[in-house]
Amino acid sequence: MRELALFPLNIVAFPNEAVNLHIFEPRYKALINDCLSKELTFGIPSFVLNKIDLGTELEIVEVTKKYDDGRMDIKTKALSVFKVDEFWNPWGINEYAGGKIEYIPTSDEATDLSLLYQFKEMVAKLFVWLGELDAPDISTITSVYDIGHKIGLKPEEEYSLLEMLTENDRLRYALKHLENLLPALERAQNAQERIKQNGHFKHLDPLKF
Repeated sequence: MRELALFPLNIVAFPNEAVNLHIFEPRYKALINDCLSKELTFGIPSFVLNKIDLGTELEIVEVTKKYDDGRMDIKTKALSVFKVDEFWNPWGINEYAGGKIEYIPTSDEATDLSLLYQFKEMVAKLFVWLGELDAPDISTITSVYDIGHKIGLKPEEEYSLLEMLTENDRLRYALKHLENLLPALERAQNAQERIKQNGHFKHLDPLKF
């Protein structure tokens, strides 16, 4: 266990994800300045389920812009997933929150390559269907985390990925989601096309009985 400065947000940050943040609230300006001066990391507990439980540790990569009033734009990289055992707001003499956390252990279970291949195939189909012009290179995907924000998951579903201990569990979850999503998108498109036809003069062949 260790103590960590905490910045609760209504987002889910996946390990290795680049997270860009605009810092404007005084207490979080203080948090970021402390992390910069002391070369510390901080945590984002994901508040998507209205509770402080799971989150992700972040390291500051770059301050891209500082404003005259102390606001700043920063680039960070998400590291490890953690569980919040104790939450303090404020944290001691600090203006901002903190807590006692423990890291979620990384599973040593080997990724099922057949599941990964199926997942990449489904993601490719999704991007083709959406006509995504700047879609990421599917061949570079090694984890659901790499593409988790781009497959139509709700925030609470993204949070579920953080709760899972193995990549294979995340792959099965994401596959099930895509297997339901793609047919639903196709049905919606077909319904939209039928709606557009209503009110137009139609040339129809008479039925022959």
